[in-house]
Amino acid sequence: MSNYKPACTLIEAKHCIGASKESDQVDKGSYQQLVGKLIYLAHTRLDIAYLVGVLSQYMHEGDSLTVGIYTDVDYVGSVDDRRSTTGYCYLIGGNLVTWQSQKQRVVAQSSVEAEFRAMALGICEGIWIKNILNDLQIPMEGLITLFCDNQSTISIAHDPVQHNKSKHIEVGRHFIKEKLELGMFCTEYVSSTNQLADILTKGISVIELCKQRSKLGMNDIHAPA
Repeated sequence: MSNYKPACTLIEAKHCIGASKESDQVDKGSYQQLVGKLIYLAHTRLDIAYLVGVLSQYMHEGDSLTVGIYTDVDYVGSVDDRRSTTGYCYLIGGNLVTWQSQKQRVVAQSSVEAEFRAMALGICEGIWIKNILNDLQIPMEGLITLFCDNQSTISIAHDPVQHNKSKHIEVGRHFIKEKLELGMFCTEYVSSTNQLADILTKGISVIELCKQRSKLGMNDIHAPA
């Protein structure tokens, strides 16, 4: 950029910037990546906050977005108190936006109970994100998909018959079943090797760690340019 001249201001005063369907198409992925970096920078750079806000308005182009959540559990993984660790990550339009890793408050009596607690926590987060998207008038494409690697949990969530083995998780089961019947969420089985939330529940090998980070869209800041 040796031939370029620096601008004295970040954005023109009294500007009139708006969306144009007749303008040339840009690389949507690159644009979102660049603006995403500026959003993080804006937390410590007061002078660019307004400009970043303007640029952020054109990140989605009005397209509908797919929303998915991966939930996973390391069942009784703690050797001290035998509590399970819950992990979930939310992707909007294929982009990671929110995640959490925490130890469950009580000891789960079964792996299904631990999975249900993780799924219920993910649904609560999903309802919050859905409300935010509605407030921003950003349309969603289809239902929020819950990706789980435990087929028993998915089966019990959809099965209206009360199982004796699941009496101790009835509240969580009915909460999840209610949201599924309302058409807010849908479940989908994902193999453990493709479970993106696995990185949030347990220690994994270097190879698996790099693979999971790549799938989550995380860039290695130490990689050569």
